[in-house]
Amino acid sequence: MTTLYDLAPKSADGTPYPLSRHRGQVLLVVNTASKCGFTPQYEGLEALWRRHRSEGLVVLGFPCNQFGGQEPGDADEIARFCSLTYEVSFPVMAKVAVNGPEADPVFSHLKSEKPGLLGTTGIKWNFTKFLVGRDGRVIGRYPPQTKPTDFEADVARALAEPAP
Repeated sequence: MTTLYDLAPKSADGTPYPLSRHRGQVLLVVNTASKCGFTPQYEGLEALWRRHRSEGLVVLGFPCNQFGGQEPGDADEIARFCSLTYEVSFPVMAKVAVNGPEADPVFSHLKSEKPGLLGTTGIKWNFTKFLVGRDGRVIGRYPPQTKPTDFEADVARALAEPAP
């Protein structure tokens, strides 16, 4: 059985980014876009990361252009936008697909572990967020309209759990 820690998505520079490096930490995995109505959530994600990273939280952004073409840039453009506009310092990966036959294995795994409303697995829009506990299991899935501050208590509970 594949776990999240068996996967190695591509980092923004195209090199493998083994998720095993985060074993025992709490992950917040988000499909992002620079030209979306939810893009201001970068600010809340960065604030969450800064408040809780010393406790073991890792925020991972995965740019995605599948929804309305709202992430048209290349890796350098995305990195520049995130850094200059929202002072993003958490890891931002290479652009991925989150649905369909080309979906990145990270999102295929997350969706299978935590289906959406009424059991649907597809991601509906940018800024869908998955909270992964220290044991690598998905413990929360939050729709795009849910702001990071709305589930910060869930993050705190996950961080309070001991590492396996």
